Amino acid sequence: MDEVVDAGSIVVQPACDVSPEDTPESLKEKVQALEAPALVEAVRKFADNGFMLGSNEPAGMTYKDAGVDIDEGERLVDLIKPIVKATLRPGCGMIGGFGGEFDLGKAGYKDPILVSGTDGVGTKLMLAHKVGGPVAHNAVGVDCVAMCVNDIVTMNAEPLFFLDYMATGALQAEAAAAVVAGVANGCKQSNCGLIGGEPAEMPAMYKSGTYDVAGFAVGALERGSQLPDQDAMCPGDKLIGIASDGVHSNGFSLVRRVLEKSGLRLDGPTPWLPATDTTPLGEALVKPAFLL
Repeated sequence: MDEVVDAGSIVVQPACDVSPEDTPESLKEKVQALEAPALVEAVRKFADNGFMLGSNEPAGMTYKDAGVDIDEGERLVDLIKPIVKATLRPGCGMIGGFGGEFDLGKAGYKDPILVSGTDGVGTKLMLAHKVGGPVAHNAVGVDCVAMCVNDIVTMNAEPLFFLDYMATGALQAEAAAAVVAGVANGCKQSNCGLIGGEPAEMPAMYKSGTYDVAGFAVGALERGSQLPDQDAMCPGDKLIGIASDGVHSNGFSLVRRVLEKSGLRLDGPTPWLPATDTTPLGEALVKPAFLL
């Protein structure tokens, strides 16, 4: 008898038939045959009744008691289904499985090289949380796509599909749906299919009302279409620069420090806009990046 494995209260105890002809080896085989069904029954009892480890009495614990609202998660799925479906492009497989599928052949590629990028939104999220509302949440979603897709585009690859990950302390379906709507908006701007994602509710990791979002994109280009690397560049080559229309999701640790030192209010006027433009500073700062 193992003191670690066999210690604790009995939750399930199936009967084992014993005959006079049994040997230690035959009894071992009989007992082992009962172990798997007993484990399944024990797990089912725990799920149905919330048995506390070390006790035969149900504790009445549920996921919701632990801070995870499964019903709210299912409501979020219902809210985002049509949003996600609207982003699908040739090559995208069925959504809703454990993994996202993409058919490069249906996307028109013969001999492709895949190019991938991953990123988040950084501390711009801290401003988005303060600003709040659908506009800020939507901007965060667009930014998440832009930070990944723009990196792919600079390598001469076409963005093909995107997956997002959103972690929160307490899931709020409307706010999360606004973020996903922003992700879908960014995907449509870049002709990139949103083929999967994952919401995670972790009350011990994040404060209620806050969230983090990240994602990754995969693109492709035909073999032979790669841009030259730095070693291949030489005098006479032309570089193309595109002016930025804002800080996007870069450098917001500095932006927040400037705000702190300047005393500017997020609900106040935006200093660099014309006086006739009444866009609040917070809304101007969370404006998403444009997609190349």
